[in-house]
Amino acid sequence: MLLALDLGGTFAFALTGAMTAIRVVRLDVVGVVTLGMVTALGGGIIRDILIDSLPPATFSDWRYLTVAAAGSLLAFVFGWRLTLLAGPILVLDAAGLSLFAVTGASKALEFGVGPGQAVILGAITAVGGGTMRDVLTGRVPVVLRSELYAIPALLAATVVVVTDRNGVYGPPAALGAATLCFGVRMLGLRYHLNAPSPPGMDGHGTRT
Repeated sequence: MLLALDLGGTFAFALTGAMTAIRVVRLDVVGVVTLGMVTALGGGIIRDILIDSLPPATFSDWRYLTVAAAGSLLAFVFGWRLTLLAGPILVLDAAGLSLFAVTGASKALEFGVGPGQAVILGAITAVGGGTMRDVLTGRVPVVLRSELYAIPALLAATVVVVTDRNGVYGPPAALGAATLCFGVRMLGLRYHLNAPSPPGMDGHGTRT
């Protein structure tokens, strides 16, 4: 189950990274595939380095590179149909965020880290690739903006840790955690919900 979720997140993030390359910065095939693969694999590589799982799964299991490359190429071939639509990119990004938050926390727990560290590693897995994508395209990373991005990932990772500590973690709990993350992220996008801002500032970082 963990592998299936991880590969699902890899595919979703590869698509969103590649479509961002097409829609936002208009890169060629090399740039599209590179950005798609960085988005798909970056967070997992950071996680594996931090928990000393070496070499990272990306380089020890051919399926990760294959799925990331396939998603990127698929977006390159057919992504032009979606270049005028922001919706599919946001939905795929939310899906990747949700799946990686769950698998990141799960793998961290497998390597014996504490509950707090597992929650943080779940969030890092979820937001790491997207952060690298945004940096490479010259944008402020989504996780640093006033949007609900890291918070849903933290919620999903927390559900994983709590259910694991209570001995009830399994496929239903994993899917429930991913659904919670996806739902909160999409609600934030739909209703323009933001993380709390400093006193005297609005949700866009300007003075009120």
